[in-house]
Order: sequence, then structure tokens, then C-alpha cells
Amino acid sequence: MADDSITPTPPRTVSPPPVPLSRAEHWFEVIVFASRWIQAPLYAGLIVAELLYAYKFLVELWEMATHIHKMEETVFMLGVLGLIDVTMVANLLTMVVIGGYATFVSKLDLETHPDRPDWLSHVDPGTIKVKLAASLIGISSIHLLKAFVDVANENPEHIKWKIFIHLTFLGSAILLAWTDTIMQKAKKHEWSVSRRS
Repeated sequence: MADDSITPTPPRTVSPPPVPLSRAEHWFEVIVFASRWIQAPLYAGLIVAELLYAYKFLVELWEMATHIHKMEETVFMLGVLGLIDVTMVANLLTMVVIGGYATFVSKLDLETHPDRPDWLSHVDPGTIKVKLAASLIGISSIHLLKAFVDVANENPEHIKWKIFIHLTFLGSAILLAWTDTIMQKAKKHEWSVSRRS
């Protein structure tokens, strides 16, 4: 006597085969994807700009070293702040070149490199925006500090505008960080839902 408790296996649904792309569409997509290399000369130009900033830094440092005995403390402090300003802009250029190239052009084969920066492992457009905003706040802070050090020779209206610009950068960075946090939480939620399913 047959066992009635055995349920029949449902028929397997066969998904239709993918529609092959036309040759024209395929080559157009290859060209679109290869167009990312158009950005490579832009990053090369930023590297040249960073070299020019290094030259400017050395020139200003030499000027300070040769006139150190004649400098007043305020002038020396302004010179040091200028060097910090140049360094922070150079840091900003480095971040844009490395992060932008790795995000939009090609991956960097630096897995075994001992000097590989930690932030490069989780770099994405949102992270780059937040880091850029933080760098701009630092640069704006240096300019504001230079204005406060030399407040006797500064136009009060200019100082007000510098404070306003600094606060604008600060607000923008907070909004970018908040938006990035929300997006990261949404990605984690989608990942956990897909893992459970």
C-alpha cells in the first residue's frame, strides 16, 4: 500500500536565460566604464600642485630661517601658521588624490604595503566628503587663528566673514557626517535582512 504522507515535489521553475547584449551595447558599456580613466590626468595634475605646495613650504621656511633674528614674535607665529596652512592643504590634496583615484578610477594594490593608510580600507564617496569637510574646517581654523593673532591689522568686517565661513564649513561637516551615518546604518540593516533571508 502506498504511503499517502509523501508530498509530491513541486515542479522546478526554470528562469529564462539572460538576454544577450548586442555588440553595440556591449562596446558602448566598455567605453563608458573605461571613461573613468579620463580622471587620471586630473589626479596627476593635483600631484603636480602638491609638489608646488612643497616648494612653497620650503621657500617660506627658508625665509623664516634667514630672518629669524629680525622677526617679532607675532610675525614668527604668523609664519608658522602659514606653514601649517600649507601642510594642511597638501594633506587635503593627498587625500583627494589617493581616495578619489581608488574610488573612481582603479583599486590600489597596496594590501601588503607597510605604509598603507588605515582609512583606505573603508574609503567611499561619503567618507571622502566627510574627510574633505573636516580638512576644510582645519584650514579655515588656521586662517581664523591668523586673523586673531594679527587682529590689530585686520578689518573687523573681514574677521566677521571668516567666522561666518568657518561656521558654514562646520555646519556642512556635521550634516555630511550625520548623512553618512544614516546611510551606513541603512546599509547594515539591508545586509542583516538579506543575511536572515
